[in-house]
Amino acid sequence: MPSQLERAMDALITVFYNYSGNDGDKHKLNKGELKQLLNSELTDFLTKDPLLVEKIMNDLDSNKDNEVDFNEFVVLVAALTVACNDFFQEQQKKSK
Repeated sequence: MPSQLERAMDALITVFYNYSGNDGDKHKLNKGELKQLLNSELTDFLTKDPLLVEKIMNDLDSNKDNEVDFNEFVVLVAALTVACNDFFQEQQKKSK
């Protein structure tokens, strides 16, 4: 039976590949695929800023190929996870 962390890693990989390759390279997200992933999977974390996908794409696309590969995607997930952890720690401090 996989551990909780192994299930989380599997989920991350599965989510990426559920959206990648619909319009091209199966190993990368183009802007449309990234937008669909963000809108479907991270609706509670993201604002409705119409330029948000463009900003995220520019920040993540470290090699400037106008696509986000799995490594670049993991950077987004890690940054959001750190931000959530920071938020919850701050909330715990305020409630004491």
